[in-house]
Amino acid sequence: MPNIKSAKKRVLVNQTKNQINRAIISEVKTAIKKFNNAIDTNRIDDAEKLLPQTMSVIDSAVSKGVLHKNNAANKKSSLSKRLYDVKSGAVTIVIKKDNKTVAAEKAKAAREAREAVKAENAKKAEERAAAKEVEGAAKGGKKKLTAKETKKAEAVAKDKAIEKAEKEAKVAKKTAAKKAETKKKEEPSK
Repeated sequence: MPNIKSAKKRVLVNQTKNQINRAIISEVKTAIKKFNNAIDTNRIDDAEKLLPQTMSVIDSAVSKGVLHKNNAANKKSSLSKRLYDVKSGAVTIVIKKDNKTVAAEKAKAAREAREAVKAENAKKAEERAAAKEVEGAAKGGKKKLTAKETKKAEAVAKDKAIEKAEKEAKVAKKTAAKKAETKKKEEPSK
């Protein structure tokens, strides 16, 4: 810490100006991040609205002496070029997904895989039950079933299994449609 009064004052003034300058730089960075985020999430209309605001923030930083005018010109140029490239189709945007979205998609895929395995196992169990039923009818009856009767019984069992699978598919479609509707209703509220 300096001993001379003017030097002490200089230190204090420099600290306050440093804080003010940091706040202005932070404002510039925040405006640029908002603009880039709008482009990254494919909201081109929002990006067009944010571009003049972002340039205004950059210009105000130049007028306050925080940024050099050439630095500001480079920033503004890169922002407007990025917007132009996206609008003209020179650059395609790959929408970034956050970890939460990725995890939700993985969980959904795993759930669908489990449901498919359950349906397949249920179908196999029904076929086994139908086969046992045919065997039980053949053994339990006083007379032996003919080949035609056995085929008929197997066909009936298969038809029952197919009907049950179709019912399960209809139920699955209905639940998927309901989930999609609720998802659509939730999206506009965000």
